[in-house]
Amino acid sequence: MSTSTTAADALPAPVPVLSFSPVVLSVPGRPVDLQIRVSAPATGTALPVILLSHGHGPSNHLSSLNGYAPLANFWAAHGFVVVQPTHLTSSTLTHLVADAPGAPDFWRSRAEDMTHILDRLDVIENAVPQLAGRIDHTKVALAGHSLGGFTAALLLGAGLTDPDTGNVVHVVEPRIKAGVLLAAPGRGGDVLNGPMAERWPIIGAVDFSTMTAPALVVAGDKDDSRHFTDMGPAWHADSYTLAPSPKTLLTLFDAEHGLGGIAGYDAAETTDENPERVAALARLTAAYLHTQLHPGASAWQVACEALATGPDPVGHVESK
Repeated sequence: MSTSTTAADALPAPVPVLSFSPVVLSVPGRPVDLQIRVSAPATGTALPVILLSHGHGPSNHLSSLNGYAPLANFWAAHGFVVVQPTHLTSSTLTHLVADAPGAPDFWRSRAEDMTHILDRLDVIENAVPQLAGRIDHTKVALAGHSLGGFTAALLLGAGLTDPDTGNVVHVVEPRIKAGVLLAAPGRGGDVLNGPMAERWPIIGAVDFSTMTAPALVVAGDKDDSRHFTDMGPAWHADSYTLAPSPKTLLTLFDAEHGLGGIAGYDAAETTDENPERVAALARLTAAYLHTQLHPGASAWQVACEALATGPDPVGHVESK
């Protein structure tokens, strides 16, 4: 790709990354403070923001501000400020919040974490050394993996039937301009028939028909989540197939739920470890979000052309 740093061209050349944690925000009513990691390029101004919502994997620390380094580091090196909260679902907090209202899925709190971050982005910016004045507060995107993809869907406009009231709730965050859903859960109803469906019924309560914000949905063609459904890997594409345009689907070949290992370097729970796939995914997601936040930029077009014409493609792209 081009190494130009102009918004109209492809991704900027990589630079060293500054990573600072924890930034601690006190949130009224939240059982513990909201802790955040911020990763940013060492140089550059008018930097766009990616909020990154972690999943709910078996490791203790990857489902927290300490996870997803393969993505966070790449995105930050290529011009984004990456903000990673530790949601209340994190294994690092289970002993503190197991009996808190909203447990165990904390669906509302997870979404509210992102709104709190955006409400206090100036505070966060000033708390991180060498970052003050370098963020473009109008250019905000969101990415989430697995349960984080569920959270991202809500913030991008999906509705949710509140199990406590039966009412459809919307927690859409209009300041978020675009999103990336990585191995996100799919529809509910009859297809949500696996053993985890009863423990996590909230997963099937999402209505994608109102998820109007632009989004890139990433699904592995070997991501067969039998604990939730017997629908097969297509379930993880529901946030593309059931949502209105503009949406893009990236199907990764031979990828399972870890998508090659995005949750952490050398993570034991990655059943399909593939550093090349992770590198390609980091590149493609960065290109997509760069173009969404800089209209007219060619990064996504360049990335898609390289994917389509290169040898041994990692996946294929379709859009609507």
